[in-house]
Amino acid sequence: MFYAWHWKRSFEHHAINQPLKAPSSIKQSYPFDGETFKTKEGHSMHYLDEGEEGGTPVLFLHGNPTWSYFYRNLILRMRTNVRCIAPDHIGCGLSDKPDFPDYGYNLKDHSENIIHLLDHLGIDRVRLVLHDWGGAIGLTAFRNSTDRVEKIVLLNTAAFPSQNVPKRILLCRWPVIGSFLVRGLNGFAGAATWMATQKKLPKEVKNGFLYPYSNWSDRVAVWRFVRDIPFEQNHPSLPLLKETEGSLKNYLDTEVLSCWGMKDFCFNPGFLSEWEEIWPHMKAHRMDEAGHYLLEDSFDDCWSRIEPFLQG
Repeated sequence: MFYAWHWKRSFEHHAINQPLKAPSSIKQSYPFDGETFKTKEGHSMHYLDEGEEGGTPVLFLHGNPTWSYFYRNLILRMRTNVRCIAPDHIGCGLSDKPDFPDYGYNLKDHSENIIHLLDHLGIDRVRLVLHDWGGAIGLTAFRNSTDRVEKIVLLNTAAFPSQNVPKRILLCRWPVIGSFLVRGLNGFAGAATWMATQKKLPKEVKNGFLYPYSNWSDRVAVWRFVRDIPFEQNHPSLPLLKETEGSLKNYLDTEVLSCWGMKDFCFNPGFLSEWEEIWPHMKAHRMDEAGHYLLEDSFDDCWSRIEPFLQG
């Protein structure tokens, strides 16, 4: 525990609960004026609310270790015709980053924040775009109100228990070594900028992904997301995720599209096959040359499928 404490003190941030403002270098690729919303715990949750008021809004939910920046290009294209809502989960992006356990950093808390945000905005129905942890969070949020979801887009994600977790990610879950790697050495968010893509990210884009996670305190959610993977049979988030899995049958009459990066080392093609068994009506598009950050590797291919699906 001494090493974890030492690195925490070395990387301490002076304003954990203050919303971050993107610098001008990030604004060039992320030219949005975000909004903030207070969660029930009093934390400030940053979100984008871009585009037209009419029609059903599109709700973009990111995963770990990304933030709403992941969806920037989709939102820039879509906001001329549709309202786009893209929150940063607590601990991520420009949202507050309270330390654990001041915030639970679990599936329950993240999913409840989504419903509270939509209630705050007066939004009853949505079309979902889900990536990575966004799948579990979004589909958990609507598990008891699936009728609020009009359409779903899956981007390398899951919303069901799986033992198919890479060993490198399991290593990052270890209490002392994991926190040292993820929070101290930035061995998760930093590594993702080259492990999650097939193409080399431009420096500006790499900096955009990493900007919110510059020190020990800012990386609290990155590590807590890894810790919240319900790998063990006694994991506290497993019952809720199983409940979410049980609700997926309620979407058999809901239009679903998937764009899948087939070279994803984490959400590999096996996850897509599971989705095809759960939702045989789903329209699946395989991006053969894309990794986990498929919107960076194959944006045009993804856009050509997503745009007519969501705006149709």
